[in-house]
Amino acid sequence: MIILEAIGQFIINTINAVYQLLWGDLITIPLPGGSSLGLSLLVLILIPSGIYFTIRTRFLPFRLFPEMLRVVVEKRNVSQKDAISGVQALIVSTATRVGMGNLVGVVAAISAGGAGAVFWMWIIALLGASTAFIEATLAQLYKEKDPLYGGYRGGPAYYIHHFFIKKGSTRKRSVIAVLFALSGLICWCGISQVIGNSVSSAFENAFHIPPLYTTITLVVVAAVIVLRKNATVKVLDIIVPVMAVCYFLITLFIIGKNIGQLPAVFLRIFEEAFGLRQAVAGGFGAVIMNGAKRGLFSNEAGSGSAPCAAAAADISHPAKEGLLQAFGVFIDTIIICSCSAMIMLLTPIELTDGLAGMDLLQTAMQYHIGDFGVIFIAVILWLFSFSTFIGILFYARSNVAYLFGDHWTSQTLYKVLALVMLFVGGLAAYTFVWDLGDIGVGLMTIFNMIALIPLAPKAIASLKEYEKTKTEN
Repeated sequence: MIILEAIGQFIINTINAVYQLLWGDLITIPLPGGSSLGLSLLVLILIPSGIYFTIRTRFLPFRLFPEMLRVVVEKRNVSQKDAISGVQALIVSTATRVGMGNLVGVVAAISAGGAGAVFWMWIIALLGASTAFIEATLAQLYKEKDPLYGGYRGGPAYYIHHFFIKKGSTRKRSVIAVLFALSGLICWCGISQVIGNSVSSAFENAFHIPPLYTTITLVVVAAVIVLRKNATVKVLDIIVPVMAVCYFLITLFIIGKNIGQLPAVFLRIFEEAFGLRQAVAGGFGAVIMNGAKRGLFSNEAGSGSAPCAAAAADISHPAKEGLLQAFGVFIDTIIICSCSAMIMLLTPIELTDGLAGMDLLQTAMQYHIGDFGVIFIAVILWLFSFSTFIGILFYARSNVAYLFGDHWTSQTLYKVLALVMLFVGGLAAYTFVWDLGDIGVGLMTIFNMIALIPLAPKAIASLKEYEKTKTEN
């Protein structure tokens, strides 16, 4: 027993140490007023990369936003049997981007960094859109046919493989690609536990349902969907638009009720974003970094998750899927995260003092629309979390195939493992599991960026070709 406890403690300590390496302050820059700006390893990688990609694509998020909208609404043509369209790939990636981080995570960012954190989330989203374009376009350029599920598959493991292993080589796998795939599978197991715990806790608070009952129902419904061959995308096609539109509409209703306060809320966001209040209190660094970290974690640009869906799209040009995934970052952060921010910032501060996480958000919703608000948030969290779980298992397909080959056994075993993690998480909260998910995302990002930056010229060339074709037509 003592040996097992020691091993368990060693694992937890290791997870904490790696988490601090990835997300902790690697460099601290002193700021006026006694504040400081702590930069983590991932912030140092992702923000400069986002700036670089934005410049190389000639400010794509601004310049090509109308084209993103046009690609979203254009007619869907799928040539391969069992393949998914570009918009369906966008829906899958949106399902995982728009998760509980858009609810609880935004609340945490504002609680720690103030209203100004929202502004920096917006900035990070604009930079992240360019990164999302690059990785999604590369996923399309290096995709391959999927012999198990039909259609296509791919993602970072595949373009990393082609970057490190040249044609004619006898090597079947790249070390970096293997590490990326393993990091993804570990990350998604950790996220599965967090999803189970968040949903069971929210339903216990809203409906007083024991966690065991909620968890069993959640796992059974999830199993019925993910253990079927191609049910995932069909379910997400329904869930994702419904949950996003409902959340957006309820936010518009709340804004409409408090329209007189809106100018003051935006003034507060911009004042605190540039430290006009925080500089005196020494908290300007916290404003920037809480917004930046939440933006990076929420939109997932650069982590290599969304390209696993982007590669599956049967679309006429690789750059089109890149534009769709760039638009996905806009949906996640500019729209959905902003909805959570508005709900919170339009609530009197005295009502939310001392509260955090779901308690804070449910209190804010109760203030705006009564007891229905608490129920609404519980149901929306269930939809956000459930769609995330289904989405990450869609991502896992290509990584499992890269590691273990094209076998139904390995595909099914990973799904069962994720379902077990979902069940365990619903019954008990393990705080180190949150860190495990963050570590997985961090490691995926590092392995992804190793190939993403040198391969970026191929994606940029694809964009130029696409724009040239559009001009000629």
